[in-house]
Amino acid sequence: MGDRTAAAAFDIATPAELAGLLDRHAYLCDDGLATAGFLALRMGRPLFLEGEAGVGKTELAKTLAAVLGAPLIRLQCYEGLDASQALYDWDFPRQLLHLRAAEAAGVTDVARLEGELYDRRFLMARPLLQALETAPSVLLVDEIDRADDEFEAFLLEVLSDFTISVPELGTIRAERPPVVVVTSNRTREVHDALKRRCLYHWLEHPSFDREVAIIRRRLPDAAGRLAGQVAHAAQRLRAADLLKPPGVAESLDWTEALVALGVRELDPEIAAVTLGTVLKYREDQERVVAQGLDALLNGG
Repeated sequence: MGDRTAAAAFDIATPAELAGLLDRHAYLCDDGLATAGFLALRMGRPLFLEGEAGVGKTELAKTLAAVLGAPLIRLQCYEGLDASQALYDWDFPRQLLHLRAAEAAGVTDVARLEGELYDRRFLMARPLLQALETAPSVLLVDEIDRADDEFEAFLLEVLSDFTISVPELGTIRAERPPVVVVTSNRTREVHDALKRRCLYHWLEHPSFDREVAIIRRRLPDAAGRLAGQVAHAAQRLRAADLLKPPGVAESLDWTEALVALGVRELDPEIAAVTLGTVLKYREDQERVVAQGLDALLNGG
């Protein structure tokens, strides 16, 4: 980012100021996360967020992009993801059309034609290249734990100097490196080398009071009692022995569904017919129903 860090470039002076800016976009974070985010901006380092699904890792990157007024460029990781899918690819159909058009026009200069085929206009930028060529931008590398070890090593190389080598065109260097957020659900351990390159923060599920505040902020149409009931139930579900405990995302989905149904107070009957918005495994739903929805909603 040249001689200016992201925090300085966007006039963010303190972690508290960043927290306030996030709050304006309905993202409520604690002091630890606000400090980690501020330091990542100030130091120009990627922010590595780890935690269970649904705790707000991806949402932080989205909100950070909104705060900074920068486009969010997302690289969704998955098993088998390779460098070409993340970096760039050549647009072969367009190259072929260009070749046929040149032949029809009687172009006979082979060297010139080959050079034209590998012109920048035929290069399709994938997320990593898009982020390097877009300033400012926020690059979200989502669920890195789903990618293979080889891709993780490649990503480390890119994040080290924010340059990409295209053999036909040369080296492409970011004039202003993107703000980088890397997330992991910890389905496997990510190598230490990548973590050392980043600033690390573990996201916990929110406390009851914070979860109520998040629900009320994101869904202002939800009654205060309803928000409290959903947060209470979600906290109890996370303490249960479930295959997939709900995150904040599911609490918000549940509340939004209840609001759409015109519900102002959660009872066992309406909880039973809306469990699919908060629990996504049949076995979890059956276990909760068997234990009693009264206990879920009213237990201490």
